[in-house]
Amino acid sequence: MSTVETRRLGVLSQIAALEIPAAWAKAFGILSFTALLSLGAHVKFFLPGNPVPVTLQTMFVLLAGALLGPWAGLSAVALYLVIGMCGVPFFAMSGVSGLMYFTGPTGGYLAGFLLAAVTTGLAFQRTERTAVRLAVLAAASLLILLCGALWLGVLMHLPVSRAWMLGVAPFLYGDALKTATAMTVCAVLRRR
Repeated sequence: MSTVETRRLGVLSQIAALEIPAAWAKAFGILSFTALLSLGAHVKFFLPGNPVPVTLQTMFVLLAGALLGPWAGLSAVALYLVIGMCGVPFFAMSGVSGLMYFTGPTGGYLAGFLLAAVTTGLAFQRTERTAVRLAVLAAASLLILLCGALWLGVLMHLPVSRAWMLGVAPFLYGDALKTATAMTVCAVLRRR
């Protein structure tokens, strides 16, 4: 081994020897996912005739639950929602913030974020099987869509079939892609 390689290994072992308290690591994870949810809200586009934007948030909600666990994942999502409620422009719809945002067309999806983070986190704690974890991610993603469709139906006085066609069906392909990406990220991080 060369002297440079020995020095590099020495630095890496010194870094690895640093013990970061679990509470600090958890807090960092919560803050990181809160920031990712905000960034994911601003990577968006609208489907024709639909008041709900397609964003990257679903993927980050799933990852928060899977990687942080149920309660820290829930905390990351809740912190994101609280900061947005306070008026910080964290949400996907431009020009709308605060509590009023929750009465708009995306309010149900935001509530679904909380449920999906907890569901994913609890399931990932209980199983290591890849197929089960993928099914859980898909179910949690569908849970977000169903909460969103339910709220859209109430808000817009829509029958169930129309709420499904507006709030779930247009997002299924994109959410399948985001779910697969979240599973891939989890698998890569698990190997490391």
